[in-house]
Amino acid sequence: MSDNTSTLPESVPVPASAVKAVRRFNRFITRRIGVLDPYLGSKLSLTDVRVLYELAHREAPVASELARELGLDGGYMSRILRRFEQAGWIERHANAKDARQSLVTLTAAGREAFEPLQQRSRDEAAALLAPLPPARRQEVVEAMDRIETLLSSPSNAADGTRIAVLRDPLPGDMGWVVQQHGEIYGREYGWDNRFEALVADIAAQFLRKFQPAWEKAWIAELDGERVGSVFVVRKSATTAQLRMLILSPKARGLGLGARLTDECIAFARAKGYKKMVLWTNSCLTAARGIYGQRGFRLVKTEPYEGFGQQLVGETWELKL
Repeated sequence: MSDNTSTLPESVPVPASAVKAVRRFNRFITRRIGVLDPYLGSKLSLTDVRVLYELAHREAPVASELARELGLDGGYMSRILRRFEQAGWIERHANAKDARQSLVTLTAAGREAFEPLQQRSRDEAAALLAPLPPARRQEVVEAMDRIETLLSSPSNAADGTRIAVLRDPLPGDMGWVVQQHGEIYGREYGWDNRFEALVADIAAQFLRKFQPAWEKAWIAELDGERVGSVFVVRKSATTAQLRMLILSPKARGLGLGARLTDECIAFARAKGYKKMVLWTNSCLTAARGIYGQRGFRLVKTEPYEGFGQQLVGETWELKL
């Protein structure tokens, strides 16, 4: 091994500078969140509290599964649970599926011990962000989310799996949505900038007249990068409209377009809409396929000249 690189088991070279940066960040964050002190002011270790947290938020897990998901040695987990049992914090129950394994649940005393720790954790997280102005807080939250996404679903995973995240729009996302429509439709269909202007107007109207009780938007991210969007707009008291569904070329073929459309349908149904409508063009075959597979019916076609092209506009409807 050279002085400039470290090597993972898969023989992927990692620069020493990157390794140092990770270690420096680890030292910084453990100091800021108080891991080096008695954790949350208790006599428990960080691992103890993590185990308590999982027990409080799971329904009777098996000890071996809990150890595996937390990355703990089985013997270490057994010792922790033994201490908890002696303190009266947990109970073990027979596992009907596997007599060799017992199910673990928190007792009332265990929950009583855990609740102050959970509240202390919330308070300390809030105190960490409190000195920052709102915009900086959001930057911190986005950075943490990006780190989590990149490390939990690397794009070069051995099995090729890539996990997409759907989130609410943030400041700056609408500009990206407009830009993507202008670039993609210009490059792939030859549409001129009048289409980009139309999308910009739709996006602006959505922001100005947004009705959170009845409307919603999703931004799709892949490996922490924006790759798609879709919007549900209130057209009337009984009709929702699907708008601005788009995917970057790098995100196609992963089922994201279908997933975004399904989110719109589920949202509209949950809000009590009776019908969902959308307007598209006959040349958008991939999108039309998604709509048709979900029960949308083509109810109107109309040839027109727009965006520098001869096009056929289509109206589709779905009874909810």
